Amino acid sequence: MEYGNRLVLAPMVRVGTLPFRLLAAQYGADITYGEEIIDHKLIKCERRLNEDIGSIDFVEKGTHNVVFRTCHEEKNRVVFQMGTSDAQRALTAAQIVCKDVAAVDINMGCPKSFSISGGMGAALLTRPELIHDILTTLKRNLDIPVTCKIRLLKSSQETVELAQRIEKTGVSALAVHGRRIADRPRDPAKWNEIADIVAALSIPVIANGDVFEYDDFQRIKVATGASSVMVARGALWNASVFSPEGKVPWEDVKVEYIRKSILWDNDIKSTKHTLKEMIMHHSCLGLPEGKAVIKSETLADLAKLYGEEKYYQFVRGNRLLLKGSW
Repeated sequence: MEYGNRLVLAPMVRVGTLPFRLLAAQYGADITYGEEIIDHKLIKCERRLNEDIGSIDFVEKGTHNVVFRTCHEEKNRVVFQMGTSDAQRALTAAQIVCKDVAAVDINMGCPKSFSISGGMGAALLTRPELIHDILTTLKRNLDIPVTCKIRLLKSSQETVELAQRIEKTGVSALAVHGRRIADRPRDPAKWNEIADIVAALSIPVIANGDVFEYDDFQRIKVATGASSVMVARGALWNASVFSPEGKVPWEDVKVEYIRKSILWDNDIKSTKHTLKEMIMHHSCLGLPEGKAVIKSETLADLAKLYGEEKYYQFVRGNRLLLKGSW
C-alpha cells in the first residue's frame, strides 16, 4: 500500500460498503476505506467465501448477517476501519480480516455518542497511552500497514503533539479530519492546522475536509502539504468526484451504484440509506423519487424504480458468469 499522492474514499457508516467502494474506485479512488466496524462485532464473525457472488464475507456466527463484505478485486486498496478501545481485542479482530484487506485503520475521530460512550472514536484522542498500546500491538503483530484517523484537538499544538506520539508507534500514515469534535459539517475545515501536523511529521498525512470537486484535491494539497487527500461527503454526493475528466451526472452515478448493489447483493437498508443521502443533497426526499426509495423493500423494488429490471433479472440468472465482475 502506497500512501503518497493518493485519492482516498473516507470511511462512512452505512455508505462505505463494497458496491460504493468499487464505485469510487471505478471513478478514480486509489484507496477506499470501509465503514467503521466495531471490534466486538467482528470477533463474533467467521470468514466465508460467497460462491454465489464471488465475495469474501465476514458473517456473524450462527446467522446470515454479513458484517463486512469484500472481494479480490479490491484487496490491494481496501482499508478495514475498526472502532476499538482495547489493544488485544483490536488485534483479535484485525487478525480475522487482515489477509483480505490492504491495511487496517483505527477510528480515532468519530464524535458520535455511541462511539465515545464505548471509549472509541474521538474518546481515544484524550488517551494517548491507550492509543500507543493499540497501535503498537497491531503494528507488532500484523503484516499489513496500520494507520489511524484523528480529528483536531483544542489547539494546534496539542494535535501536533498527539500526531508525533502516533508517528512513534510506527504507523504507515495518519489521516486528519480538519475539524474538532464539537465542529459541525457546515463549519469550515481548518486546513492550516492540518498543515501544522504535516510540517511536524515525516510519515504521509492524508488530509480530510471540504473536498467537493476534483480541483479541491490539489487545493488542499497545496494548502496543507499533505501527501494524499481523503473525501467523504463530496464522494457520497457524487462518487465521480475522483475522476480527472470531471464529474459524471449524478443521476448516472446513482444508477451505477444501484447496479453494483444488485451485482454484489448489497444490504437493502444500506443501499437505501446511501440513495437517500444522494437524493437529499440533489433534490428532496419528499418528491416522488425519494418517497419511492423509502417504500422500497428489496433490491428488486429499486431495480424497478430506476428501470433496471432487465439488469436485475440478468444478474440473477447469470451469477456464475458474473462472479467477481465489477
